[in-house]
Amino acid sequence: MEPNHPGESVKEPTHVTTLRLLKGFALSVDQTRVPLCSSVQRLIAFLALQGMPRSRTYVAGTLWPDVTMSRAHANLRSSLWRATQTDHHIIDTSTQELAISEHIMVDVHEAVANAHRLLDLTCSCDDILTTQTRIDLSADLLPEWSENEWVITEQEQYRQLRLYALEAMTERLTTARRHGEAVAAGLAAVRAEPLRESAHHVLMKAHLAAGNRGAALQQYEQCRSVLRDELGLEPSPTLRSLLPSSIARDGRPPALAKG
Repeated sequence: MEPNHPGESVKEPTHVTTLRLLKGFALSVDQTRVPLCSSVQRLIAFLALQGMPRSRTYVAGTLWPDVTMSRAHANLRSSLWRATQTDHHIIDTSTQELAISEHIMVDVHEAVANAHRLLDLTCSCDDILTTQTRIDLSADLLPEWSENEWVITEQEQYRQLRLYALEAMTERLTTARRHGEAVAAGLAAVRAEPLRESAHHVLMKAHLAAGNRGAALQQYEQCRSVLRDELGLEPSPTLRSLLPSSIARDGRPPALAKG
């Protein structure tokens, strides 16, 4: 973060450093995992999710909100010192600000970028309609870290984005007639939030596009059951409109209505 002196060459990192935040925390250099204590993990994860340099005061106050600011700054200095003991360049520091080092590849950054592309109707996304994209969008952000407010906020922001992106991915794959992949993406969206009717909607459309009316009807009944049991609601007219008219009037497949 400090400016280079005129004429000074910039040395590129000779190692590949990756930071995984989806499904859990892992920092690796050349595919070898770097052991870190919990306070350093949280500092690195926090800076990686900010997307911009943050002041030392902001970082300290956010990561250690339940202690005095003096104690929070001391905790921050301790975590920064521990990070330097790894012998890897992880954090860019200045007298006022901190940031994750630019050369570190962060998995959630790519997942977020792909999600925004999938949601952009003007963007062609053939290159990211892949299994890896679906896997990334199916993963929770730091799933075992739910004790801090800043983590919960980041988790919910990414969760909402990935839900919309999975639905958009399902629709794009359905349009491309890649039916098996469309169903897989739709199932991922439903698993991520079973109460989300729009996820059931795109999955039903994927089944219908593949000619699997029975699977579409079963998906409708699954949606109807979970909405009724959890929220006391019936599926919307929009969802029922995907069913044949004779079935839609009753709201459920005849075979499943018995008993």
